[in-house]
Amino acid sequence: MSTAVVPRDHHLAEQAAFNSLAAIALALSFVTIIGGIVCGHVALSQIARSGERGRWMAVLALVIGYGIAIGTALLVIGLPLGAFVLHLAR
Repeated sequence: MSTAVVPRDHHLAEQAAFNSLAAIALALSFVTIIGGIVCGHVALSQIARSGERGRWMAVLALVIGYGIAIGTALLVIGLPLGAFVLHLAR
């Protein structure tokens, strides 16, 4: 029977590295949608392969990027379409 040995200073134990591309993706998702989406997907791929931390940042960057993209597409399509429908209703 083996017992796990916990270091005395367990808070100093080595943690997994942080994926910096995830932080870049999150910042880019507010500046340029495409950059945030692309970097978010690449960061998720790197995190899955290497076990680094920062998955939540990459996912948040994708949610923000896709949310802004879908919202913009709905506005670009919806406003003219709504105006056209109102014009036909007169």
